[in-house]
Amino acid sequence: MLEKVKNFLKEEDGMGTVEIILIIVVLISLVIIFKEQLTSLVETIFEKITRQANSI
Repeated sequence: MLEKVKNFLKEEDGMGTVEIILIIVVLISLVIIFKEQLTSLVETIFEKITRQANSI
């Protein structure tokens, strides 16, 4: 019994394909849901960078 517990704790299997696919689906869904807010944020950041670069 103790040997089985030790083997279980030593087991280092990587993530399965299903888990990776689920993570990708969640990330894509978040990007689709918040696309407008992300676009606005990125545009604001680039405008600020451009203004500050021009002042140097």
